[in-house]
Amino acid sequence: MRSRTMRKQKRDSTQRHFNRGYQIGLAGKSRDLCPLNNMDERAVWMSGWRSGREAYWGGMSGVAALHRDPSMG
Repeated sequence: MRSRTMRKQKRDSTQRHFNRGYQIGLAGKSRDLCPLNNMDERAVWMSGWRSGREAYWGGMSGVAALHRDPSMG
């Protein structure tokens, strides 16, 4: 039972890191704002940041960006 809880916590933190990176990227902010030092967590955050930057560069902002926001799915 413990391992199931551990996996769920890991998924939750992974999703949370991705979402936070996405929001920073969508706001057009620098990747240097990544607060994570763990390489795996940082990679997930950076992936979210890149997705957010793509949306930002594509003109997605405000309501237009909601359909791409990973936290809304």
